[in-house]
Amino acid sequence: MTAEVGIPSRTGRAGRSPWSDIPRELSEHVLPHLDLVAEEIIKEVRLQVREYSRGGGPYASNLRTVVERALTHFVDRIAHGGPHPDPDFFQAIGRGEAGEGRSLDPLQAAMRVGGLVAWRRLSENAWELEPRVITALGEAVFVHQDDIARQAATGYRQAQADAAGEMQRRRRRLLDLLLTGGSGHDAIADLAAAAHWPMPRTVAAVALDIRHQDTRPPAFPPDVLIDLGRTQPSLLIPDPDGPGRNQLIDRALADCSGVIGPTVPVTEAAHSMRLARAMLQLGQRGVIDAEGVVRCVDHMSTLILFQDEQLLTSLAELRLAPLSHLRSSQQDRLAETLLAWLQSGRNANEVAMRLHVHPQTVRYRLRQLEELFGDQLLDPDLRFDLEIVLRARRLQQSVAPVPAAPDQAVAGEVISLRRV
Repeated sequence: MTAEVGIPSRTGRAGRSPWSDIPRELSEHVLPHLDLVAEEIIKEVRLQVREYSRGGGPYASNLRTVVERALTHFVDRIAHGGPHPDPDFFQAIGRGEAGEGRSLDPLQAAMRVGGLVAWRRLSENAWELEPRVITALGEAVFVHQDDIARQAATGYRQAQADAAGEMQRRRRRLLDLLLTGGSGHDAIADLAAAAHWPMPRTVAAVALDIRHQDTRPPAFPPDVLIDLGRTQPSLLIPDPDGPGRNQLIDRALADCSGVIGPTVPVTEAAHSMRLARAMLQLGQRGVIDAEGVVRCVDHMSTLILFQDEQLLTSLAELRLAPLSHLRSSQQDRLAETLLAWLQSGRNANEVAMRLHVHPQTVRYRLRQLEELFGDQLLDPDLRFDLEIVLRARRLQQSVAPVPAAPDQAVAGEVISLRRV
């Protein structure tokens, strides 16, 4: 009998409306007894439904109005052959319950109690009626009860949908505010309160790959701000380093591809998103392995390297100029050897193991490098610059491998990060 679960309305025997079998003049005999029936229903509801047992409680405040209106509409339906009760009133009752954040169950329980009491009073005085009329009258009581419950449930659902839509709009505005940046703590706190979003101490932004929008939307708890309809689908995870949050994030994003930005104070959410989007672009280019979900904190050095690629290219041209007159294949071999040498503490044997070549080959290449770079290899600052540009060069070459060049010198060719 609960309209919320979609039980169809009662329509009487074989689809026949019970109202057609009830003499309309019967309403005149029922009308004088409505006050007594209302009092009995109110008393019984307060006895059987706990929420209404407290006379001054929120559930009980409108009890008399609802009971009296339901009884009056019932008599009107008898008098007019069964038109539905005024939907606006009972839908408003349902909207009111939703607006107060209360469950509809107590109201529907009260309606069931009211229907039973009303039928008991009617049946006690129906002995002079024909059996056909008594049967129709009993059906009419419960049809009326179901119709009222359905109208209240409709209003309840409408109010919930409206509230959810408004709350979603507030949360999208909050997400926009946070990802735009520049807002103070108080402004964020005000909008967060309006959106019923508990203000966290820290957040992490998530940039989702737009190429994977057709996958199953991630399912997050309600404290995660999410907007998949943006040009760049975005999430904001509160307290990402809290207990169990990493596992929750991994499960929710299991079928997605994107980047999780670093954990930052809530007022710096825009910074976390900027880094996440920058890393997402590097993944889309193939600079990093971007399968599944990537965490910025695992690739911060790469992100630093590629924050200003023009500057990085200029540094590479400057520091790797001694290799510029060599063939491309020679440049690659010597650059690979120099990077391994810098990374291994300038140990030739370890370089050989890293590159899977004979130590004598490594020593030969190192002598070439000493001739080309001279005293630059003795300067710690210059060695640091060399390692930066050589690491970046290796990452770039993994994105767009360059076919072997003809075995001839190209005078004046300068090594850069992008060799196409």
